[in-house]
Amino acid sequence: MSTETKTTCPYCGVGCGVIAKIDDAGKVSVKGDPDHPANFGRLCSKGSALAETIALDGRILHPQVNGQRTSWDDALDHVASRFSQTIARHGPDSVAFYVSGQLLTEDYYVANKLMKGFIGSANIDTNSRLCMSSSVAGHKRAFGADTVPGTYEDIELADLVILTGSNLAWCHPVIYQRLAAAKSARPGMKIVVIDPRRTMTADIADLHLAIRPDGDVALFMGLLAHLTGTAAIDQNYIGKHTNGFAEAFAAASPLSIAKLMELTGLPSMQLRQFYRLFEETEKVVTCYSQGVNQSASGTDKVNAIINCHLATGRIGRPGMGPFSLTGQPNAMGGREVGGLANMLAAHMAIENPEDCGRVQRFWASPVIARKPGLKAVDMFRAVADGRIKALWIMATNPVVSMPDADAVAAALAACPFVVVSDVLEKTDTTQYAHVLLPSLGWGEKDGTVTNSERRISRQRDFLSTPGEAKADWWQMAEVGRRMGFAGAFSFSSAAAIFAEHAALSAFENGGSRDFDIGAHAQTSDEDYDALMPFQWPQPQGTTAKETRFFGDGGFYHADGKARFIAVHTPITDRTSAGLPFTLNTGRIRDQWHTMTRTGKSARLSAHIAEPFAEIHPRDAMEMGITSAALVEIESPYGKAVVRALVTDRQARGSLFVPMHWNGQFSAKARIDAVVAPVTDPVSGQPASKNIAVAARPFAVSHYGFAVSAIKPQHPDTAYWALAKADGGWRIELAFDAAPQDWSEWCRRQFNIPAHIEPLGYADAKSGDLRLAFFDGDQLAAALFVARQPVAVARNWAIEHLTVPHSEIGKRFSVVAGRPGAGRMDPGATVCSCFSVGINQIVAAVRSGCHSVEAVGRDLNAGTNCGSCRAEIRGIIDGCLAAAAE
Repeated sequence: MSTETKTTCPYCGVGCGVIAKIDDAGKVSVKGDPDHPANFGRLCSKGSALAETIALDGRILHPQVNGQRTSWDDALDHVASRFSQTIARHGPDSVAFYVSGQLLTEDYYVANKLMKGFIGSANIDTNSRLCMSSSVAGHKRAFGADTVPGTYEDIELADLVILTGSNLAWCHPVIYQRLAAAKSARPGMKIVVIDPRRTMTADIADLHLAIRPDGDVALFMGLLAHLTGTAAIDQNYIGKHTNGFAEAFAAASPLSIAKLMELTGLPSMQLRQFYRLFEETEKVVTCYSQGVNQSASGTDKVNAIINCHLATGRIGRPGMGPFSLTGQPNAMGGREVGGLANMLAAHMAIENPEDCGRVQRFWASPVIARKPGLKAVDMFRAVADGRIKALWIMATNPVVSMPDADAVAAALAACPFVVVSDVLEKTDTTQYAHVLLPSLGWGEKDGTVTNSERRISRQRDFLSTPGEAKADWWQMAEVGRRMGFAGAFSFSSAAAIFAEHAALSAFENGGSRDFDIGAHAQTSDEDYDALMPFQWPQPQGTTAKETRFFGDGGFYHADGKARFIAVHTPITDRTSAGLPFTLNTGRIRDQWHTMTRTGKSARLSAHIAEPFAEIHPRDAMEMGITSAALVEIESPYGKAVVRALVTDRQARGSLFVPMHWNGQFSAKARIDAVVAPVTDPVSGQPASKNIAVAARPFAVSHYGFAVSAIKPQHPDTAYWALAKADGGWRIELAFDAAPQDWSEWCRRQFNIPAHIEPLGYADAKSGDLRLAFFDGDQLAAALFVARQPVAVARNWAIEHLTVPHSEIGKRFSVVAGRPGAGRMDPGATVCSCFSVGINQIVAAVRSGCHSVEAVGRDLNAGTNCGSCRAEIRGIIDGCLAAAAE
């Protein structure tokens, strides 16, 4: 009998509801939950493919100590003993936890309680430091608390939506769909996209401001100065509910249009157009994400935005307000329990003695951390210099995601004791673990997450526990018990942890703190199982309701007023003669973080299968880099080699490289090894969007493309990048020099038995080579080599891994590298949901499908998650323009 479970997506901070179904044969399928108020049934490409990422290949299923399988008791005793001994010899600040926005709130709560309330150090930080800590700092400076004022509905109700530092179409696709639907229903709605790149989000923009990197502070300072001379200023709101307006205006007013043009890189016409739009539109929502946060001036960017909303009173009312779009599924939940090194649980302040005493009383703990701990970048520096001697890393991969990532790897290699809790046995980080602990993955673990609009939802388990994997909270609670704190860590279930978390939020609160879910302090296991999505706050004795903050003031500073922050224009240009390019890192549509989950899906790897750098055509020409060639990117901290994507979407002098690729999927594409460990002085968030780098062609003798039924283990080549494909793997390759025997090279890399002879040909003059190995009727591997980037029909070649080849003609067609007469090469994948390629879309356009909707009716492309609609529209426009010439 099939079963259905309502749960929550484990990707971005949108927090979409998912229905997971297991049929009679045990097959899992997923669909959007139409009743969940975050997505109303919508899912993006990643969410739609969740069932393709739950296989157990590569999982760690048993505890390991020094690479050897052991029991949970022995592993946990070892962890507790080493942490206790380190604390006894060197003090509580000699140990640290580095956790993750992938953890559930219950996991986060236990980790924070153990470190801050029982070990007595605040050395617990999280990869959320890398994506949203500048928003936290900006909120606290302005509001007195880390409060997100509005809701997703505000984005739909607004008459002007500003997206700054947010590629919404690819990074928060379901919110993008909601926004696009709202604009379609109300064409008068205006959308402004502020981004140095012309991303897919700009497809629905009425105005795209291609701002200089880190020009946002100046842009919004100029806006504040402009508004001050208009009727849009709300003097009543300013006088009644805020302090510091005069100082903020005094900092902004000297900026002339000429100076703003210099600092932002924008023409005066666009500046004035943007300022008039904001001035004349009451219902304005400003959404900001990593392009704002990941900056050495990230906190000032956040406050510059908030200043404009406070000055106009456009906050906390329907269709109005600043809105931080969270990157990870539970970064918000981590903030609620104090998961950052400079926070306490329940939005209490670690620098506030009263809050410290309150939390200590509630926990009945022997100690309490009373000063901030080390933030992520400083934490790994402390590991490197020996101040931290024992480190527990949970549900994250810092050797890929931290700035100056090679230094992080070196620090872990030198650290006396490293514990890693993860779902995969082999990641770039797990190789440094002295103790490796198997954690539960999505579909197996049970708890809550909080999304960007303060909505708490359940992640429910629907899969059997694999091997000996355990919940992260259980692992930490067991170590806490073994360290002598049994009474405080005797949790029997995630429900019990959630109830304690809720009780702490209400403890001695009385409305003095924003975060209060005291209504759930008595939650039983049965209540927890049935918990519906709800938005905080929900104090004891109240029912769940939609809530906005600050429409009528009521801020969380001691005087109840908000603070305008006098911000200052930062240094925006970090380039030099030796480092002439500005590197911007970020996400792409179908991959997530370091690919430990999405890398398992062939469908998600089809759209973009290897790491790349977007380069403006004139920059590429001047460097002698051709499209699809390889480019080496270097900073004083490290190097990376990626594919060149030459496009005028990119601004001159800038490069964009995605942050996802790791050492398991590519040879030299860990781009965060290139990123400087520069941080915002207030939030400690790394500046991952404005890095000075050099770029140059990466010279090779031969390029290659291969398909293989088995996964090759780190090919012995100058460059490689592999991706999951239906029936096996696809591999991009480049060689310093041709192997002496290509056939033998293939046998080694693809594990081809000696009795299988290849079919193929080689042209010594052109350098072209084709080899295909067939094991019976099945293609075992095929290799295509050329002196230039290989022009082979990749998706067509991949299809041959899953079809029989009993006919000799079909085998020779593989060697040819392209379809025969009468067959279409689908081309590069555009729509991942339905595996529709660019050539299919072009053919549909030529046959009369001249709109995205028409292409959808003909091919289904763009009709599921909608993330590819902007790309489809671009293909249509290109085809129609070419036909008109």
